[in-house]
Amino acid sequence: MQGIDECLLEAMRLPGARGAALVDWTSGLALGAVGEAPGGDQEAAAAEAAELARLAAEQRAFASESPGAVEPSGSSGTAEAGPAGQQPDPPVEDLILSNRDSYHVLRFVPTSFDSSVFLHLWLARAEGNLALARIRLGEMAGRLELE
Repeated sequence: MQGIDECLLEAMRLPGARGAALVDWTSGLALGAVGEAPGGDQEAAAAEAAELARLAAEQRAFASESPGAVEPSGSSGTAEAGPAGQQPDPPVEDLILSNRDSYHVLRFVPTSFDSSVFLHLWLARAEGNLALARIRLGEMAGRLELE
């Protein structure tokens, strides 16, 4: 298990990492951030990334179709608690947005409580390894301890 700061510092060790943040996609607030921010403003970058995350997470078209997956309920798009009050995994694992010079990887973080957080990694396209970043962010999300 690792805390927010350790997780973000680990993300910054990935090849091509320019910045990383842990963001609450309900409020748009960054719970922690390191490195540069896209557009130069951490708060604005967190809010804009949260809009994208919220849009993907709340759409039925992007939900898992695997057996046992929890479907979003009602119009809010939030999932109901699973057996014994356990919270379901987020409806989307990750999002990847690319432009001419960078990648943005948003990795949703499963938690033991009703949460809506994701890791946002900003990678320089020339130096970054998208496959490695996606794998490592998944590992980091699994070890992240939120209280």
